[in-house]
Parts: sequence; C-alpha cells; structure tokens
Amino acid sequence: MARADKVAFGQFIPADTPVHALDPRAKILMTAAVIVLLFVTRSAASFLLWLLLLLFLSRLSKIPARTLFSSAKPVFILIIFTSLLHIFATPGELLFRIFGFSATKEGFMLAFLISLRLALLVMYASLLTLTTSPARISDGLEGLMSPLAHIGVPAHDIAMMITIALRFIPTLFEETSRIIKAQKSRGADFETGGPIKRARAYIPVLVPLFVIIFRRAENLAVAMEARGYNGGSGRTKLKPLHWRRSDSAAIALLSALSALIIFGERFLAK
Repeated sequence: MARADKVAFGQFIPADTPVHALDPRAKILMTAAVIVLLFVTRSAASFLLWLLLLLFLSRLSKIPARTLFSSAKPVFILIIFTSLLHIFATPGELLFRIFGFSATKEGFMLAFLISLRLALLVMYASLLTLTTSPARISDGLEGLMSPLAHIGVPAHDIAMMITIALRFIPTLFEETSRIIKAQKSRGADFETGGPIKRARAYIPVLVPLFVIIFRRAENLAVAMEARGYNGGSGRTKLKPLHWRRSDSAAIALLSALSALIIFGERFLAK
C-alpha cells in the first residue's frame, strides 16, 4: 500500500508560473480533453508524446516530477491487477507458463500500455489540482456548468460538492496515515502475511476512518449553515475569472498536439 502521507493527489502547491496563471476553465477543459484522448491513444509513440508533454508541464509549473509520480501510487494495485489480467488473458506468442496460465508477448505489450495510460490519467488530473486552488476549481466548474443552470441544473452546488471532495482527499489520506500509525503503536501488523490477513488488518483502520469522515462532514455542514450559506443565489466573487489570450493559446497548442497524435496514429495504423 502506498504511504498515505506521501499522496499528492488533491493538494495545491501555489507558485507564480504560466500554468498556475491559466484560467481554471481552460485547465479543466484541457484536462478533460487529455483524459479522453488518452483513452483513444493506442501506440507507444503517442503515449511517449503525452509523457513528454507531462514532463514539460511539470517543469513549466515548477511541480517536481516525483510529486506527480507519487500521485499515481494509490492506483498501483489497480495497475498491477490490470497488468496481470492482460499478460495472461491476451492471446499471442507464448513466452512462458506459470500455474497453468500462459503469458504472451502481446499481453506484456498491452499491459505496459494500459499501465502507462492509467498512470498518465492520474498524473494529468493531479497536475490540475496541484496548480489550481480549490476555490479556483470551484469557480471554473461553476463557470463551465453555468449554461446548464438555465435548465434547472444546480451548477453551483455540483461545483461546490466536487471541490469539497477534492479538498478532502489529502485530509483523508492524512487521517488514514495517523490511524495506521496509532494501530501500529498498539501492535497491529500491516506488512506480513497473505493478502487476506493484510486485508483483515485494515478493518480496525476503516471503522475509525468512517467515523472521522462523517464527523467532519457534519462539522462542515454546521459551519456552512452558521455562516448563512444558501447556495449560489446572489453570490458575488472576490476574484472573478477573466479569459485571456494565453488561455486561448494554450487550448490551441493542445488542439494542435492532439491533431498531430491522432493523425500519427492513423498513419501508423496503415
């Protein structure tokens, strides 16, 4: 299990960089576009381009690459499980057999690409939260969903719920880390034994964790009611969003790169 106190997803690192200065609506749109394009990407060359773009954005935003890589740790178990499934379930050239299951060359290649896709999905999403404050994300989501408000969709409430969920991800991992340390001090063992024994060892962690989550949610609701929060009706913003040329330029560059990757994939497929 990844160390809970080392998870970067959901955290915000303030800095004065071009990536931080972008309009949150532009960053949300570009992140959504990259996630969709990662699902349609098939070739190793295209995944390499997405990885190089991520490293470039990491350097441009002054977010250390190791911080982005650590954000993918929570999905390591999912990546390992998915990789094993593809290695032994994909037909193709036989490499070796183990316990009656056949590992194929095509399976290894597919497992590598799927693992890279999952890791990139998480890291691009992390780059959004690492370079955008929760308040800016909320404003950006509300701005993008504002046209839906005309047909009765509670855009402000949905944006607020998503923002609160993102904000509490680091807190959730911190609480998990604290409970695990407390259980270890009482003699709990999380590192030895088989998968079933390790899963049982985490039951004493889940119970207090759920209690803390519900208590925090109740305290937050009480605090919002005490401050007179009544949704987005009549609210004004201290720092309203402004769409600038740099936002349009960033979207244009991403569109050009996306077109290059899609065209390249079709060319390689022929």
